[in-house]
Amino acid sequence: MEVLNQLYPSDSQMDRLKSAPESGEIHLLNLFKFKDKAEYADGRKTNLTGKQAYELYGQPMLKVLEKYGAEVVFYSDVTGLILGQVDELWDSFVIVKYPSRQALLEMTSSEEFKALSVHREAGLAGQLNIETKVP
Repeated sequence: MEVLNQLYPSDSQMDRLKSAPESGEIHLLNLFKFKDKAEYADGRKTNLTGKQAYELYGQPMLKVLEKYGAEVVFYSDVTGLILGQVDELWDSFVIVKYPSRQALLEMTSSEEFKALSVHREAGLAGQLNIETKVP
């Protein structure tokens, strides 16, 4: 199984999201891999770790999520592998509940998300977002 951490969806992944925006409630499992040291695109100097930079994005995003009817269900650090094998584990994960794909699309298009994303991009080496739906 090939795994590719990314920061944003590919065109085909965006097409899938937009194909059924009124999906009903979804949960998004976000697996995070942080950079050892934050790297800002504008070249600013920082002593922040990748995780610390990401937290400058993550904490304010709680209020942004609320505006779109979304909420964090669970967040945790990844501490070990109990079953299976992977070359490298993710560092942490969060599960976010959205009322629909449309809410996710609107949130990620918002000015608040775009403004805060500078910290997200500085801190993340990559992530996987896995959409889930309660049967």
